[in-house]
Amino acid sequence: MADIVEKNGQEFGKMRRIFFPIYMYELKKALPMGLMFFCILFNYTCLRNIKDSLIVTGPGSDAEVIPFLKGYCVAPCAILFMLLYTKASNTFTNEQLFYVTLTPFILFFGCFGFLIYPHLNVLHFSAETVAAWRANAPAFLKWPLAIIGNWSYSLFYILAEIWGSALLSLAFWQFANQITKTSEAKRMYAFFALMAQFSVLLEGKVGEWCSDIKNKVPEGVDPWGLSLKYMMGIVVLLGIVAMLIYRWIYKRVLIDKRFYDKPELPGNTGKGKKKMPLLQSFKVIFTSPYLGLIVALVVCYGISVNLVEGLWKKQLGMQYPNPNDYNTFMNQFTFYGGIASMVMLIIGGNIIRVCRWFTAAISTPLMLLLLGSLFFIFVLFKETLLPLLASLSTTPLFCAVILGACVVAISKAVKYALFDLTKEMAYIPLDEEMKVKGKAVADVVGGRFGKAGGAWIQSLLLLIPGATYFTIAPYTFTIFIVICTLWILSVKALSHRVEAATEKSAKD
Repeated sequence: MADIVEKNGQEFGKMRRIFFPIYMYELKKALPMGLMFFCILFNYTCLRNIKDSLIVTGPGSDAEVIPFLKGYCVAPCAILFMLLYTKASNTFTNEQLFYVTLTPFILFFGCFGFLIYPHLNVLHFSAETVAAWRANAPAFLKWPLAIIGNWSYSLFYILAEIWGSALLSLAFWQFANQITKTSEAKRMYAFFALMAQFSVLLEGKVGEWCSDIKNKVPEGVDPWGLSLKYMMGIVVLLGIVAMLIYRWIYKRVLIDKRFYDKPELPGNTGKGKKKMPLLQSFKVIFTSPYLGLIVALVVCYGISVNLVEGLWKKQLGMQYPNPNDYNTFMNQFTFYGGIASMVMLIIGGNIIRVCRWFTAAISTPLMLLLLGSLFFIFVLFKETLLPLLASLSTTPLFCAVILGACVVAISKAVKYALFDLTKEMAYIPLDEEMKVKGKAVADVVGGRFGKAGGAWIQSLLLLIPGATYFTIAPYTFTIFIVICTLWILSVKALSHRVEAATEKSAKD
């Protein structure tokens, strides 16, 4: 009887409307989408924590290497990926494209844990060799040489960064946008994300257990190497599970007219249709004001959060120089950040459902501006608080690590609950070509250039003789405020276009 009431369109009860605004018959679509998101986000979280642990604690490396990696390695590789992806979208169906995108990643990460890391003594240059290079090289090559010296760590970092753009921002959300109506997205997108956030909690505990084993292994066994084997094995397994779920959705869900009523499956062009050539696609994409504003949002987010995270990770590396300890803290941070994200998704889902697009979208830049400013001010003036912190039996470094963790966790919770969901809703009214290729440009290239922009700013400042994250903090703080202001203005400009496009799509 309950199912009949729901299908007849009656309103949910008060509590159901807040916590579970999904009809029972819709679970056939919502559950597998949420589970696929779960697998992809678990892997993203695991890889994100490990990539930082490898780079920050690697031989001859430090947190200052990160902006050089993001700015001069990840960004060019993201552009290459975008070109290959958009080219492949003209050759493969959407289903095939998902498998072709995911497979190389899980192959590499499996090889890293079981083949590459156990043989680093053969594959890497010795720490002494790299130290000699850096001692005799110009100052501007100091950190690039650390990237070369730890080349497999650097490659891991690059692919882990692109995983977030390729599989999370692009492949999953592109698929969701293609098979979900705007009216459904207001209810379902927060549900997808809430299911996925359970993976963050699980990864936090699993990653903590895998990392916190240095006192539990026999003498002569590398605890970090063993941790990597466990975690990379899980990454490969969940990657395969994600592909199986994707296949099941195509074969069991999209054939049901209640969930997908278009004549062709998403991404299948049919015999009589021809996809837009690559160069012509880019011409349309790069001259679209609508897409340009989405790119502006993505770039501004990437720059602003990178300016905060760079300073935080520097202090985190000083507090936890051992890779197991560093990764243990990051997984604890992940667990509590996941709780914050789940709470925010419940709140954010209801904000999206009952408020205008602008109200939901403006929340992220305002929150990051407030919290990021608080963190910068504490770091810049923490020495004046030394007597007070000493009386509390703590140190400025530890307090900066904890405050930075809180700021980053809350900012990411708001990002997952509001920024990501409102951004994805902005794609729904667009045509199929813009959903696939336009999204590849906006999310992969825009996302990478956002992070690269923050990295370029920091890396250029770090080339100043004697510069560190602490000495450049006043300059990065000023730039942070400017970027957040531009972000707010971009949200305002895009909101008018989103509302107009949504109304036009509803009429069509």
